[in-house]
Amino acid sequence: MNWDDLRHFSALAAAGSLSAAARTLAVEHATVARRIASLEASLGIPLVDRRGRRWTLTAEGERVAAIAANMENEARAIRRAADGARSELSGTIVISAAPALAALALTAPLVDLQRRHPRLTLRIIGEARAASLDRAEADIAIRLTRPEKGDLTITRLGRVDFRLYASPAYLADTAEENWRFIGSDGPLAQAPQQAALENLAAGRVFAFYSGSLDIQQAAARNGAGIAALPDFMGLGDAELVPAVPGAPLVSRDIWLVVHSDLKRAAAVKAVMGQLRSVFARERSEAAGG
Repeated sequence: MNWDDLRHFSALAAAGSLSAAARTLAVEHATVARRIASLEASLGIPLVDRRGRRWTLTAEGERVAAIAANMENEARAIRRAADGARSELSGTIVISAAPALAALALTAPLVDLQRRHPRLTLRIIGEARAASLDRAEADIAIRLTRPEKGDLTITRLGRVDFRLYASPAYLADTAEENWRFIGSDGPLAQAPQQAALENLAAGRVFAFYSGSLDIQQAAARNGAGIAALPDFMGLGDAELVPAVPGAPLVSRDIWLVVHSDLKRAAAVKAVMGQLRSVFARERSEAAGG
């Protein structure tokens, strides 16, 4: 059996279609089809049902796919163990974080770290979804929701406050009972700040929605209404002011997450240390203020 054939079949089983498997592997879909045919020939059993427009796995294919998935997980574990054993401060580290947090709070200190260690390459993925560390989609994640599953090492870094922000002109021209709101959709629709905003709106109109905090911030600047923004965006924006003084609308913990197999790798430890220092400085400045 050719192990590379099995890898192509596993990609089909996970992706659900030839075209999706081809995109995952960065090959032509004909290559995936040829590899699967080769695997079937070597095993002497049909793994996919080619009738209809969409290939489906046979019963034997389902069993082989489950075994192949376990093999891939073990292969990733070997890779993580090797990565964790390397002591040199080099290589590529992938960090997943919410786009606004990555841009405004994380990028500058990570650039500084890379400048001090030129052999280190950093890749920052700004995304609202939670990248899978078990599937090696990222090495380190900064999340506002604490993960519940996986062999992960999790550290609380700090807290971010969300407040109501609007342009001064909007607040001057609009009575509170007539406020219109800027809401979250997409992955952010389930975020705690959106639930708190809906509760506070109490039936008042949501005039604008976006799944991007950057776009919500821009909408608030342009007078679309009241937005629930994190303080690291709102407090530093000269075109916005808090709409309601006092306590924040909601506070969320910030979590540093790494797969436990990687936490001792020199490069991963250096990145985690830099990220911890960012939030340690913020806590110190807040206490001093």
